[in-house]
Amino acid sequence: MAPLPANVVELTQALVRIPSVNPDGDPGTPSTGEEQCARYVADFLTASGAEAVLEEVEPGRPNVIGRFPTHPSPDGSPKPRILFAPHTDTVSVGGMTIDPFGGELRDGRIWGRGASDTKGPMASMLWALHEMRHEIPSLPVEVHFVGFMSEESAQLGSQHFAKHHGRYDLAIIGEPTSLKTVFRHKGCLWADVHTTGVAVHGATPELGVNAIVKMARLVTALDTQFRALLAQEGGSDEWLGFSTINLGMVQGGTRSNIVADSCKLRVDIRTTPGLQRAGGALKLLTDFVKRIDDSASVTVVSEAFHLDTDPANAFVQKLIAAGSELTGAPWFCDAAFLAVAGTPAIAIGPGSIAQAHTKDEFIAVSDLEAGVDFFRRFLAGLK
Repeated sequence: MAPLPANVVELTQALVRIPSVNPDGDPGTPSTGEEQCARYVADFLTASGAEAVLEEVEPGRPNVIGRFPTHPSPDGSPKPRILFAPHTDTVSVGGMTIDPFGGELRDGRIWGRGASDTKGPMASMLWALHEMRHEIPSLPVEVHFVGFMSEESAQLGSQHFAKHHGRYDLAIIGEPTSLKTVFRHKGCLWADVHTTGVAVHGATPELGVNAIVKMARLVTALDTQFRALLAQEGGSDEWLGFSTINLGMVQGGTRSNIVADSCKLRVDIRTTPGLQRAGGALKLLTDFVKRIDDSASVTVVSEAFHLDTDPANAFVQKLIAAGSELTGAPWFCDAAFLAVAGTPAIAIGPGSIAQAHTKDEFIAVSDLEAGVDFFRRFLAGLK
């Protein structure tokens, strides 16, 4: 690689300046995919003493994996394994009001896409690992790193890694959480509700059946009755509150002079552990839709699991001892997919989620430096 960055600020700038936009949807740039960013991270890991490899998940879209050397334990038994795991992709740069790949340092902040989510948190992790590179082999744990591709859509990177790399004793997912430990977060169901009708000439609508009108009834019911049902069935979680629904997109009809014979509503349901124990969002949604309109149907677009890691986990307690505190989050992340595969996981990192995905995304230099200090304390506390 080019000369090694001199500090975490320069490392963050270098990462932001590498386009790694998730190609799904409208990326807002032809510069998509994570490979270039993954290669840079691999070179940095190698310079920090780790064995680094790229593991392709989709064509041109690899996970980057680093394994730091470790000395044998005194009794020869396997050491516990911990994993630092941010993601290398970013959301679209469409509509940004700053140079998305500028990495400008101004007003004590680094500006650009991914500065907050999650190239800044990743840089704090990497720089702490770099500064601790001579001490890591003697720690009573093995220390590994992975930069996941595809977190911003479909979470293919974390699912692939969980399938092929076994269980860890803790996965530390990089997200901007103000250095709080997210041990519990909501799950997410994206589903499409479909209504059908009979198409006729728009001049004689009484001869047809309008799928949009049928959907309008469902929209009202979902926004009122179903919202209350979610709260009733799932209850209020101490950390997450109630399960919620957002009615996100509606598509229906083909022309203004044809009665619509189909309509589709995309919903986003954020689920608590309590709702999952009660049978889950999909069954609740399907049964409700059928009660309102027996001819309507529901199809799953994607589903992500909730996270509910035991805060008594010894390594979670080490995070708390290093100065963090427990919290919950309404969003979901790669942690859930590792947890389902048997790895206790949490999310933590410097910066605020309020800056993620914004048109003028940034992270404060003071937050980056606090992140480095925190991850160093955590690693040192493992001795």
